[in-house]
Amino acid sequence: MKPATAPPEPATEEPRAAARASRPLPFWVDQRLGLLVLIIALAAVFGSLRPAFFDARLVMFPLLRDVSTLTVVALAQLVALSVGHMNLAVGRMAAFGALFAGFGYDRLGLPLPLGLLLCLAAGAAIGALTGWIIARTGVSSFVVTLAMDFALLGLVSLAYSALTENAAFTTTPAGVGELRSYSLADICVGPVCGSPAIPQLAQFTVLALVVLGFLYSATRTGRELLLTGANPAAAELSGIPTRRRIVTAHALSGLLAALAGFMAAVGTGTFRASIGDDFMLPSFLGAVLGGTLLTGGVVSVVGALLGTTLVGVIRKGLDLLGVGLESLNIYLGCVLLLALSADRVRNVLSYRKVVRST
Repeated sequence: MKPATAPPEPATEEPRAAARASRPLPFWVDQRLGLLVLIIALAAVFGSLRPAFFDARLVMFPLLRDVSTLTVVALAQLVALSVGHMNLAVGRMAAFGALFAGFGYDRLGLPLPLGLLLCLAAGAAIGALTGWIIARTGVSSFVVTLAMDFALLGLVSLAYSALTENAAFTTTPAGVGELRSYSLADICVGPVCGSPAIPQLAQFTVLALVVLGFLYSATRTGRELLLTGANPAAAELSGIPTRRRIVTAHALSGLLAALAGFMAAVGTGTFRASIGDDFMLPSFLGAVLGGTLLTGGVVSVVGALLGTTLVGVIRKGLDLLGVGLESLNIYLGCVLLLALSADRVRNVLSYRKVVRST
């Protein structure tokens, strides 16, 4: 009779370790969940201190209109960050695209959809040119987009000075007033109505979120963009046309920046040179708070929406509490630091839990 032998330990230990490593992380580690909890908590606090915070038309409508525009700005930065680049000219590209839309409405008499298409085409073209310069020269995106920012600052200002008398296009086509002032409830059909607090401009934001979400999660181009950002050398060796993907990313970034410029112009009712002046900081805050890495390779489209919403809720709530601009910026910085710290704490706790289970 053969002696009984114990099963070899190494053969069974490796599959167990692999199974533990592949086990999904706890749901509470998700950065988007943390942002959502913060948004709800802060909204509850501001609403208890100032009940007017929940007023649909006076507070929530302008808040959501601003969030809709700045979310598209964050998405414009997100696309550039996906390939490991940044777009410091996102605000000027918004003004550049809005310039073409305003010119089309004021001088050519274009209807609303054609002017929007002209705006998007101009933004995509200037973004593609920026990406082509980066890809061909190898110069850092920081340097190229910073130079493009200054170039567009002068170009847009000169164009408005030459084409207008008051440095703004004020003639707008039919439909702009409705986009600016009407909510989804004003265009409801049948028994299903939208909320009176959700502006019609939010439709553009939802479309941008859906398209980008599909691009990065279900298309080869989206995966190649992320691989280019994660490791450009490995992507090149794998046969990915990294130069073309860089041009594609910046073209998309310019297009989204132009869309944000159009939305900002619709929100004010005029197309002027100062559109996009305050876009650069929100573009990074929304994207990075949402989970997009500055080094590239990882993006979160929904996270960009949540990050922008968090910033918007903080600004509106502190404004209702009568906090001055200087103090508002201090409090905003503290809350954002708390949000980033909370995410770091969740990651550390999750890592320790995984280590203890191995």
